[in-house]
Amino acid sequence: MLVHDLETPSVLIDLDRMERNISRMQALCDSAGVKFRPHIKTHKIPEIARMQLEAGAVGIACQKLTEAQVFIEAGINDIVIPYNIVGESKTRRLADMALYNRLAVSADSPAVIAGLSEAAKVNEIALRVLVELITDQNRAGTTVEGAVDLAKRIDADEHLHFAGLLVYPSYASIRPALQETLLRLHESGIGVDVVSGGGTGAAYHVQEVPEVTELRVGTYVFNDWMTVRGGWATLDDCAMTVKTTVVSRPTEDRAILDGGSKTLSSEVMDGGYGFIVEYPEARLYRLNEEHGYVDVSNCDERPQVGEVVHVVPVHTCVVTNLHHTLYGTRGENIEVEWAVAARGLVW
Repeated sequence: MLVHDLETPSVLIDLDRMERNISRMQALCDSAGVKFRPHIKTHKIPEIARMQLEAGAVGIACQKLTEAQVFIEAGINDIVIPYNIVGESKTRRLADMALYNRLAVSADSPAVIAGLSEAAKVNEIALRVLVELITDQNRAGTTVEGAVDLAKRIDADEHLHFAGLLVYPSYASIRPALQETLLRLHESGIGVDVVSGGGTGAAYHVQEVPEVTELRVGTYVFNDWMTVRGGWATLDDCAMTVKTTVVSRPTEDRAILDGGSKTLSSEVMDGGYGFIVEYPEARLYRLNEEHGYVDVSNCDERPQVGEVVHVVPVHTCVVTNLHHTLYGTRGENIEVEWAVAARGLVW
């Protein structure tokens, strides 16, 4: 099957670029002496995870339990879930998964730890728990004082194992907090198995944070307009493009694509919803569910109705989750069709 045989919109993955991205990130981690744990929320496809593992990754990261279950069923059993798992039904399911798989989960409060302990107690296991430190992103996480207290609670709990610390993103600004936490844990006689960092941008600064022993990175495998604008990739590194068709030219300066928010997501950067490869001066400035509005006023040549164009999305991870199938291409040939196995699995 050839690429031009596909209907639009369709999501294409350039296999040469993806394979190069996988090799490059693994080499970066290897040269820094850091273990690599790719985050599969970007692709949600076990076959791609196996490629990452074959390249040298030590395991994977999944964001939610249902994601992890898909990959466990595919035979991958070394998984970190960098997320607070809350609620009896979820913690019970986590503990069941941990009976036969090497799992670790994060926590940032006594309430989360208590729930994990109760679930682990039922199965008579010692669940691996990483304490998350808050970073400049101000998302989840706790302070140095909080992290030391939680580590002590976990260390004293026979149904939990303190596996170490987790941060996101792991830029150098987190070093003072990491160093203080590690020192206080050492003084308390508490060992630290792992310091898990993350973030595609942060990966390129991993040597500035020598405390980090493991990296969780997802977007790098495909890259997107966000990583390009962040300076972490070039357009030639973007393996994912969305094949779309111009379905209307209502004015001289406007084109309409057959891909809208249900295709590209509603994430925006620099006032645009993606980069059009064939028309770099065009601006994809608005999306309805099934329509993409393109300002072509700055283009010397302008697309015509029926013309196919390719969009580098703002955020590849969200696009993956919107589609049933990704098409792996090499040149004009479609080499593989991947079902997005963990599509829509968000709990």
